[in-house]
Amino acid sequence: MAEIIESVPNFSEGRSREVIDDIVGAVKAVAGIRILDVKPDADHNRTVLTIVGDRKSLKEAADALFEKALKHIDLRKHKGEHPRMGAVDVFPFVPISGVTTEDCIALSKEVGEMVAEKFKIPVYLYEESAACPERQNLANIRKGQFEGFAEKIKDPKWKPDFGPEEIHPSAGVVAIGARLFLIAFNVNLDTPDLTIAETIGKQVRHIGGGLRFVKALGLKLEERNITQVSMNLTNYKKTPIYLAVELVRALARRWGVNIVGCQLIGMSPAEAIYDVADFYLGLENFSYDQIIEVKLAKEE
Repeated sequence: MAEIIESVPNFSEGRSREVIDDIVGAVKAVAGIRILDVKPDADHNRTVLTIVGDRKSLKEAADALFEKALKHIDLRKHKGEHPRMGAVDVFPFVPISGVTTEDCIALSKEVGEMVAEKFKIPVYLYEESAACPERQNLANIRKGQFEGFAEKIKDPKWKPDFGPEEIHPSAGVVAIGARLFLIAFNVNLDTPDLTIAETIGKQVRHIGGGLRFVKALGLKLEERNITQVSMNLTNYKKTPIYLAVELVRALARRWGVNIVGCQLIGMSPAEAIYDVADFYLGLENFSYDQIIEVKLAKEE
């Protein structure tokens, strides 16, 4: 079976098409890398890049991406709605086929050592690669963001797993790790009141007493004069997309606020979307085999 690993690096530039194209182009030029999706967001000032490859090509892709990101991105001048701590903010590895989670953990450590040594960026291992429970959750690592990390990194509890014990002056720090498939999904609300979105985000996310496999926060989309509940679904099989959307909808009604649209950021497994269709259509005795592409793929 071919070795396929997905990686979803997020870098802190979502407005300059020239910069985004230069960074993505460097990754695309790596032999064995396939670009699946490029999702820039001007409000977040962040791009989510989805790629697949094997261990060798992904390590080379990381090298190419960091080199270009350091050339173009200076967080001392960066502004955006999404929390961030690095020019390359996060670099996860997800096993798809022919590899195990343990293989991806080993890869994350190899890439982490390379990034720390070559680019002098502090590296934090997170999710399945984390050395301690406090570092499994990306939000714990990112807390304080770039502006607060110069002080945070001095705390022995936040000594990097690799690299210098001070932030890179323009590129900050980065989180690298192995994880399960994650769906990034945003729900947009027809209100400019950020307090409402922030309150809903706190109620929806697991740490606030909400859904078990959901991380969420409220953001303002200035150009559209609306707000957003931005979510990461870390286990779509146990907490499906429709459940998160319906909880946001129910909570928003309290303020007379409605959902005006949703955004899928990056990629999603097909079954997560099938489950949404099943739920909203109220299909009886639905089977994935009723989807022609699924049935044909099984018969090949």
